[in-house]
Amino acid sequence: MTNAITLRWLYIASGAFIALFAAGLYFDFPYLLLIPGVMVVLWTAFFKLEYLLLFITFFTPLSINLEDLEIGGVGMYLPTEPLLFGILLLFIFKLLTGKSIDKKIFKHPVSYVIYAYLSWMALTTITSEDPLVSLKFMLTRMWFIAAFYFIAVHVFSNLNRIRSYFLCYILPLMAVIVYTVTRHAQYGFDKDSSHWVMEPMFKDHTSYGAVLAMFFPVLIGMLMTKKMNLLLRVILGICFIILTTGLVLSYTRAAWISIIGASAILAIFLLKIKLRTLLAAVVLAASFLAIGWEDISISLQQNKQESSDKLDEHVSSISNVSSDASNLERLNRWNCAIEMFKERPLLGWGPGTYQFVYAPFQRSKDRTIISTNQGDGGNAHSEYLGPLSEQGFPGTILVLILLYTISSLAFRLFYNLDSYYLKTMVASVYLGLMTYFIHGVLNNYLDTDKASIPFWGFMAILVAIDLYHKKEVKSATADVENPTLS
Repeated sequence: MTNAITLRWLYIASGAFIALFAAGLYFDFPYLLLIPGVMVVLWTAFFKLEYLLLFITFFTPLSINLEDLEIGGVGMYLPTEPLLFGILLLFIFKLLTGKSIDKKIFKHPVSYVIYAYLSWMALTTITSEDPLVSLKFMLTRMWFIAAFYFIAVHVFSNLNRIRSYFLCYILPLMAVIVYTVTRHAQYGFDKDSSHWVMEPMFKDHTSYGAVLAMFFPVLIGMLMTKKMNLLLRVILGICFIILTTGLVLSYTRAAWISIIGASAILAIFLLKIKLRTLLAAVVLAASFLAIGWEDISISLQQNKQESSDKLDEHVSSISNVSSDASNLERLNRWNCAIEMFKERPLLGWGPGTYQFVYAPFQRSKDRTIISTNQGDGGNAHSEYLGPLSEQGFPGTILVLILLYTISSLAFRLFYNLDSYYLKTMVASVYLGLMTYFIHGVLNNYLDTDKASIPFWGFMAILVAIDLYHKKEVKSATADVENPTLS
């Protein structure tokens, strides 16, 4: 009886699709063919939301910005962001109807910091120089956080889904790297072509390098799993070689620095140095840096090495603030952010407005050959100075509090967990996050799906381990230390 009913519905669905196909052809309206796909997405969203999150994750490295294709000037990534907007609406609906996710997630310390972060963003959106721009900026941030933090923590209550999440991002990312390296080879792997050969999937080499750096520790952590299907280990080994090649050929100096910084944090983990000791060392180093800044500045200005096709010369150009246009333009953007902050220190100019209002704050002596007044040259190039200019002093403070809270969580988990598998996962995910926080000194990409989905997703993994897995070590480890491709 059940088989007969299933077969009947299959005939009905097939007939409906054929009818839609015929109608689309007859009326020259092919968009009717999207209806079955939309129905599948809606069903998945309501009944198998974890699959929809994995679907979005898989297509994130492959997504394309409509603005880059010059389609209506719409800055939206397809297919990820329309789906994320739908998930945000579903999340709000579930909150209003009381059919929410596990309430423990809402009471976690990281969640409380995110509430404050979004609340201040909402306030500065109201007082923004351009409220519409700020509202769009806030909406994009909300749909990333709703899907890949709040819902993802619930999804990651199953450890196997964390592995699936990693693979769903890493495997298509490998395809992007192969595509990029193949195009790059046609230009002799020179530095200039490295800036754009990853288009249209990534807008430039710096965002591309930032994402590769985030997954560098994760891939190492996956390879360090003690018991693993041989086929999967071989595939991950190949992925690591591809990722390392892509990272080197990206010519992204900030990404290289972030890997070095993450390696230093790994050494701190292995030496079992406490977070408060690390913070004291950072404050002390910052104090010495401030005291001796004048001498350091003079020393940096003596470096004349331009960015180059030769890797050793390109590395040397990192500290060139006398003639390297990229470095000088970054300083120009930072100076503008500081001047904008001085004018509006509490509420800032509004989330997402930097690129539209910074031009008058440029000083003639800071301008470079790549400076622009058109609002099309990017943002503040800093995850810390950007909020400072757009959301005032509290905006940057909340970013730093988020960094501290997630660091405190990672240090606590790493030192207290007994499971080798979970400790490795905590370390690799946290180090992946730290590559972005370090990279964030020099660039900011949380307005893109490429960086935001791993950024908030990695954070969700740490919270999920804290809430669901630290007390289920034996059963959880046995379940995941024999992974397969299924």
